[in-house]
Amino acid sequence: MKNFLDKDFLLESETAKKLFHEYAEDMPICDYHCHLSPKEIYENKPFENITDLWLSGDHYKWRAMRSCGVNEKYCTGDASPKEKFEKFAYTLQYCIGNPLYHWAHIELQRYFGIDTPLNAKTADDIYERANTAIANGDFRPQSLITNSNVKVVCTTDDPIDDLKYHKLLKDADDFDCKVLPSFRPDKALNAHLDGFADYIKALGEASGVEIKSYKDVITALLNRADYFDSVGCKVSDQAFDYPPYAVADDDEIEEIFARAMKGEKITLAECDKYRTPVLLALGEKYHDLGWAMEIHIGAMRNNNTKMFNSIGADTGFDSVGDAEVAQPLSRFLDALNVKDKLPKTILFNLNDKDNVVLATMLGNFQSDEAESKIQFGPAWWFLDTMDGMTNQMKYLGNLGVLGKFVGMETDSRSFTSYGRHEYFRRIMCNLIGDWVEKGMYAYDEDILKEIVQGISFNNAMKYFNF
Repeated sequence: MKNFLDKDFLLESETAKKLFHEYAEDMPICDYHCHLSPKEIYENKPFENITDLWLSGDHYKWRAMRSCGVNEKYCTGDASPKEKFEKFAYTLQYCIGNPLYHWAHIELQRYFGIDTPLNAKTADDIYERANTAIANGDFRPQSLITNSNVKVVCTTDDPIDDLKYHKLLKDADDFDCKVLPSFRPDKALNAHLDGFADYIKALGEASGVEIKSYKDVITALLNRADYFDSVGCKVSDQAFDYPPYAVADDDEIEEIFARAMKGEKITLAECDKYRTPVLLALGEKYHDLGWAMEIHIGAMRNNNTKMFNSIGADTGFDSVGDAEVAQPLSRFLDALNVKDKLPKTILFNLNDKDNVVLATMLGNFQSDEAESKIQFGPAWWFLDTMDGMTNQMKYLGNLGVLGKFVGMETDSRSFTSYGRHEYFRRIMCNLIGDWVEKGMYAYDEDILKEIVQGISFNNAMKYFNF
């Protein structure tokens, strides 16, 4: 029996061990999509305890705790930090097969020097040891990022954000990491959701555009994209249940927009008619700016109305959708491509039924503007597992060019989540090592080194032009 989480964790062959330890393990990190707070990074305040560092805002952990019957006060409520940590430790001992178990223990080892498995029996001891490490060490956000060897962080930012903290971070002393904004226009696109009219008014104020029509929305968003570009943005991000694409004439779109601005409820089909021209205009702008366009597909959000009304969004009540994506995605990408305005694009799916759809969609729109201009995004959220990551890379290997893959991103709100990059690299090296050991790929150390280091870091740095 192997020791738990030893130095060769997940590495099942000699080739895998060599690829990881010699080529992947020490590579820097390019975190091109995350939800870290630029304000927290700039203010650089130390965390008070491991609960504050680990459990605050982490809906992955809350979902698992709820599945163990843990009362909400220990997740998002007013229980003490120690009580919350004890409930998480109790939960974790039952998370066999869940990546949470691996992530938590990688973080305990790498950031706290604690090798003891976390469970209900060890919770109090580990809580005290971790808090002692925090009290005596440097657990400020900038230090955690630096010590994790992170060179680029792309946060997720609303078009109306003034990007104050990104500007301030450019001049931060002794912090060798670029913290760049990402342009996330979802609120301007979701005309079917409550609060749309109020948001559009705020967008008008931020952009200096008087918004009276949907075309004014486009003008306002393009203005904000220019502003984001001036602060160093190189990435946009859009998230949908399914890719919207529905062509309509201007009069119909204006009528839909006017009703939405009056607070009237519009259907999803009507919203798609509004979103389509806005998205196409944004796609052209991204191309002109040289940005990459990320499209996250498949999250069905805020399913639990009772809990949404009680504690709000992004609290652990989202799941995987199963809408059809191939046809609208193809038409959207093609509409930009026929005008030679298709930007570099990363397609993320949250439902693994769409692995083949996305992995084959890439080949329709590649060009010499960039190596693997259209990317199959890494397994994320509910697919951010050993099986999910392995399957994503297998499909990309089967149907595309794995060697040009831009690799992992954290998609996280936690400053210790960079252990996930180690987790990914171990899985990646094990997969490639297995293919080599089975005679399915020739052993050429120079080429294998280039592939492994490319997927770990270099490909992303080149693709995003960081």
